[in-house]
Amino acid sequence: MWIVYEHQALTKKLFRIPIEILKRYEKWKDIVSISGPMGLRQIKGFHDEALKGSWEGYRSSRLGLQYRVIYWRESDKIYVKVMDITAHDYRRK
Repeated sequence: MWIVYEHQALTKKLFRIPIEILKRYEKWKDIVSISGPMGLRQIKGFHDEALKGSWEGYRSSRLGLQYRVIYWRESDKIYVKVMDITAHDYRRK
């Protein structure tokens, strides 16, 4: 059994996130708490992947076309810390 911790800044953001994304996030937490991050890889819709650059060591899962959940896990402990739910900005600069 995995424990999912949410960053304090994330709990404040949850009020501004669309309902559909919140439902997918709750399902994401259910899967992680039962199967851990390995369970996410079995569901292609979440497209779980490692991040690069300044976010190296963190992972990202899709909650929709635009929203992602960013998290990390410690290898010697059985918990996942959710850092952020963010919307990608696909506009050209």
